[in-house]
Order: sequence, then C-alpha cells, then structure tokens
Amino acid sequence: MDKRSIIGYVLIGLVLIGYFTMNQPTAEDLAAEKHRKDSIALVQQLEKLEKAKKAEAEKAALESQRSNPDDLLYNVLNGKDSIVTLSNDKVDIDISTLGSRVTRVTLKEYKDQNGDNLVLFDSKDKLGSNKSNKELPGSNSMNFIFEGKQGVKDINSGTLYSTPVEKSDSSVVMRLCFSQDSTGAGKYIDFKYVLKSDSYMLDLYIKAHDMDDLLSSREMGIDWKQLLRQHEPGYDFEQRYTNITYKPTDDDSDYLSEMQSEKEAFTMPMSWIAFKNQFFSCILIAGEQFNNVELKSDIVAKGQNILKDCSAKMSAPFDPSGDAPTAMQFYFGPNKFNTLQECSTMAINADNDLELEEIIYFGWPIVRWINRYFIMYLFDGLSSLGLNMGLVLILLTIIVKAIVYPFTKKSYISSAKMRALKPHVDAINAKYPRKEDALKKQQEVMGLYTKYGASPMGGCLPMLIQMPVFIALFNFVPNAIELRQQSFLWANDLSAFDAIISWEQPIWLIGDHISLFCLLFCVTQILNTYYTSKMQPNMGNPEMEQQQKMMRWMMYFMPIMFFFIFNDYSSGLNFYYFVSTLISVFIFIYLRRAVKENELLQKMEAYAESNKNNPAKKNNMMARLEALQEQQKKMLEEQERLRKERNAKKNK
Repeated sequence: MDKRSIIGYVLIGLVLIGYFTMNQPTAEDLAAEKHRKDSIALVQQLEKLEKAKKAEAEKAALESQRSNPDDLLYNVLNGKDSIVTLSNDKVDIDISTLGSRVTRVTLKEYKDQNGDNLVLFDSKDKLGSNKSNKELPGSNSMNFIFEGKQGVKDINSGTLYSTPVEKSDSSVVMRLCFSQDSTGAGKYIDFKYVLKSDSYMLDLYIKAHDMDDLLSSREMGIDWKQLLRQHEPGYDFEQRYTNITYKPTDDDSDYLSEMQSEKEAFTMPMSWIAFKNQFFSCILIAGEQFNNVELKSDIVAKGQNILKDCSAKMSAPFDPSGDAPTAMQFYFGPNKFNTLQECSTMAINADNDLELEEIIYFGWPIVRWINRYFIMYLFDGLSSLGLNMGLVLILLTIIVKAIVYPFTKKSYISSAKMRALKPHVDAINAKYPRKEDALKKQQEVMGLYTKYGASPMGGCLPMLIQMPVFIALFNFVPNAIELRQQSFLWANDLSAFDAIISWEQPIWLIGDHISLFCLLFCVTQILNTYYTSKMQPNMGNPEMEQQQKMMRWMMYFMPIMFFFIFNDYSSGLNFYYFVSTLISVFIFIYLRRAVKENELLQKMEAYAESNKNNPAKKNNMMARLEALQEQQKKMLEEQERLRKERNAKKNK
C-alpha cells in the first residue's frame, strides 16, 4: 500500500471519528429521549388498562346474557364445546362448535421434527413469557362479526356455540340458532364447511336465515389471528421465510416484512391473505373480495416454538336475508408450486385465477422467470428419478454449470488475451511516462486492443450473464419443500443447517453452531478467488495495479463474510454453492492448461495482420470507448484554446 493510500485511509478514519463525535447526543437530547420513552410507556400502560377494563365489561355482559333466558343469544351462549373432524387422504381439519371455526389442522403427508403428522396450527397454542413481546395475546381464532340493527348488539361468532347438522366425513353445517328451537326452525346462521376430495382446499359458505330484522349491514367482519409455529430446526432461517402474504384483486402479490414487526392497512380489495411459513401456509381466499383489510405481524422471541403472531381484520359481502350465501375458501397445505397451482383452479368463482403459487417468492422478475421456467422444471425432472436429494443437487449444479460454461470460457479467453498483450501495454507505458501524456497513452492502449481484437470489458459481460442464475438458485433452494427432512452425508435435513459443532450460548455473528457445508463453501470460495485472481491481467499502471490489489484482498475477505451470513442457511443451499464453486475451480484449472497464451497471441497477431488494412473493423464496445476518448480529447483541446485566449486578453 503506497503512502497516498495510507494518508487517504487515515483521513477517512478521522472524518468518521469526527462525524460520530459531533453527532453524539447531548445531555438535553438524552433527557428528551428518556421523556419520550417514558411517555410512550405511560400511553401503552393506559392502553393496556383500557383493554383490561373493556375485556372485563364484555365478560360481565356475556355473563348477563348467558343467565337471561329472554336474551337473543341465550341459546348460543349456553352450548357445549365439541369438535367435528373433516378428513381426506391429505388432511384432518378440526372444527369447533365454539366459534364455528377451524381450530386444528393436521397434514398427513408431512412429519414434524418428532416424526408425527405435522400440525399446521392448534387453537391451544399460547405464548409463554416473552420479554420483547409482552403485549402479544397469543391465540388462534377466526371470529365472524355481524352488525346488529338499532337496539340489537353485534353478533360475534367467537363466543357463541353452534350445533352440528348434516355431518359427513367431508362436510358439516355448524348452525347458530337464535330461537328456542335448536332443530333449525326460526332464526339462525349456517356455517357450511366442505372439504374437497384429495385436496388441501376447504370451502366455507355462511348463510343467514330470517335474520334481516336483526342484522343491518350488507357486510360482515372477519377477525383472524394465528400463532405461526416453528416447524423446522433453525429458528432464524425459517423466520426469514415466514410472513403475511396478500394478493390484491388487480395486482401482484406482496408481503409484510419477515425481519421486523409490521402493521399495514389497505384500501384496495384483496383476493386472498396468507399466513405463510417457510414450507406451509394457511390461506384465506375470498369468494368475491375482502375489503378494509388490516394486517399485523409481530415477531416472537426465540425459544417458544412460535415464529410470529399474525392477525388480519377485513370485511366481506354478506346478505342478512339469506338469498345468497357468503362464500370463501381455505388452503391448508404445503408451499409446493404444482400443488398451489392445481388448487388455484378450484376457486368457488370459476372465472377467478387465484394464482396461489405467487406465495412462493422466486425473486425479482428476471430471476423469477429463470426459476419458474427453467430451474423448477429441471429440479422436478431430476427429483422424479428417485435419487437422493443430495445427488439431485449435484446433477442440478453440473447441468447449470454446463449451460453457463460457454460464457465462463469466453470470459477466461478475454482475460487471457489481456494478459498476452501485457508486454505491448508495458511498452506503451514506458513510451509515455509523464502524467500529461495519460490521454495519449490511453488512446494508444485502446488502439492496441482494437488491433488485436481484445477488449478490457470482454470478461465482464459473460460474468454478468451468469449472475441471474446464481441469484435464482439462492431463491429457489430454500423454497424447495422436496429438500425438507431429506438427509445427505452428515446433513440430517437439507432444508436446515448441518451443525457439526454446537453449543448452548450463542456467539455474536456466529450463533450457536458451525455448519460444515458452509465452511466447505467458504474454503472453496477462497480457492476460487485464488484462481480467478491468477487470470486477471496486470494493468501495467501502478495506480491501477494498486486498486486491483485492493480488490483482490476484498475478494479474499468475501468468503469470511459469507461464513457469518450463510452459517444459519440451509445445508442444501450451502451444499449447492460448495459444489458449484468447486466445479468453478476445476474449470479454471482446466482452462488454464487448455488455453495456451502463446498460441492465443499468435492467433491475435494473425488477426491483426489480416485486418491491418481495415482499421474500421472493431467491436462495438471498443468503438464506443474510442469515441468517448476522442470526445474527451476535443474537450481538453477546447479548454486549452479558451485558456490561451483568456491569457492573451489579460496580457493586452
């Protein structure tokens, strides 16, 4: 590192120290911040007391109604809590008479970490002690709220008991009877659940009977709360892929932040709302549309087997007269692209394409297209062979590397051309040692590259073309449910980290384990950096060489950063990057031996000889660079002319 670089870094350090020193909060700032925090704490405490008072008042009102035989809700407040289970080959769904709602979903084709059938959620899930989220209520529920006419209180299904009628293995009608005749005569609201055969889709039809004199609104409210369970071993990694995803009626899907608590209200109508884990989702789908949607997602601290506390409030069309039922659907199942796509065709409204597969985030548009129309089909084809998923990842890596190999080779040859021309570049540098001749030197160097058919940018474009594929796999592998609980070598689960060493107390940046595949990936990345740095041409310019040296050290530092970033990531992703990087190392070794720079120089000299009478023949990039240089030269000449004119006028 030269003297000027050292001085520059020292000055940057002094500027940063001065900046942070000058921006240290004063005593007044600290006092104001303390006052602000105390005020917020007081407001939160008052809100908590207000909520407690409101809850007590509601509880007292319910007790009063429960003990009054003349009250409209007397029947439905004094029922019995029982469970009706709907079942098919894929799922068991428990529906409670209390609230007429789904209380538990069990997926039969997937296992939890104990080897039992995976429970997607359970109304008995509660939050324990949680220092960072003391205000979280901790509950799983879906309440339907019907607005009463003047003098009639709103009806909230969450506290009311229904009676199961018309029950079968795949359907049930939960009836809220508001008259003394519980057999169905009089005023009631039916909640009809229908589980589709061999599917994860559950239809719900809510229909009133003779309720138009009690209910006023043409809409009903829906209040949905759920604690999203931790289904996978790695809390931090699964947290990154757990969120609330929503689909506006006339727009693409979007989601709330995974990494922080967030609350948002929407004016546009929604087609569906999903409480999404990494590999499983609960999706509420509108028959028509949901309006006045409010979504809230709170992160739950590690150690409770819960990732997030999610809630969604919305309204849906409702006919109190009962002429038309309110229809909606649930999807309780895996985040598997083909399954979601198939269930999207089962919409109650046949004209509505649900596009449930959008719940799987495959990246930005170009990356998403690569995943959607190439990687996914390739992965599914390899998976269908019945191979171990580790072997599938190896084959996937080899095929991808084979496809991008022509770009890799082109990039290498471009760099080799630059290295072969280094003696000529050194001669030009020696010819123009003065800084004042920098433009002439640059023009002659560019002319040299044009003459021999080389381009300093020739190695960049092929590498850039490969980047979308690299990013596509980064988004694809963590979303591949096929890797879940699949073992390979020492990794018990390719969708989670492979800890070869673990400890109780987490260490800053590292966590509580070391992933071996991550370690191997980082080591091979260092090897890859070593070989790629060997293929970089020496620029011949001391300043450029110094910059190149700094870039090289940064490239060596990147694998260290990768370790801290990827140590928590899935072993499948780290294994893919390890194999991919290892293949890259072998490719560079092969190209280093296969491409002879002296032979390449002979071809370049033959090219220069064959085109010496055709100076206009050059690639587009070189032509643009030369045009820019010519424009820069003219600007400098014009500035010099104006300077001389000004000096001449001053001398007069």
